[in-house]
Amino acid sequence: MLWHKLSDISQLQDIKDISKEQHISAVLLFKHSTRCSISSMALNRLESKWNDDEQIPAYYLDLLNHRDISNEIADLFSVEHASPQVLLIKNGACIYHNSHNGINAAEILAAAKA
Repeated sequence: MLWHKLSDISQLQDIKDISKEQHISAVLLFKHSTRCSISSMALNRLESKWNDDEQIPAYYLDLLNHRDISNEIADLFSVEHASPQVLLIKNGACIYHNSHNGINAAEILAAAKA
């Protein structure tokens, strides 16, 4: 997977803007706790099953270093914080989110196409 590092709150507006582009299915956000084994397992499962051909830019957030961004994501997209957590952003809004063992590449890709 080609990850873009999410490390500045200003990137959230860029993500919303990108999610509105015609050639983009959606934008994926992955919120990861680097000290959590469940988070590491979810990340590994996602990466092993991901199809990069889907035109879905993927952003990776290190929660331990950027909790402020995680809080802003929760507020901006009206999604309760969880870790690990994925969100799909399309047309500036969250169209799908899941966490922990619910993180599934096939489900995410299907939601992006819907």
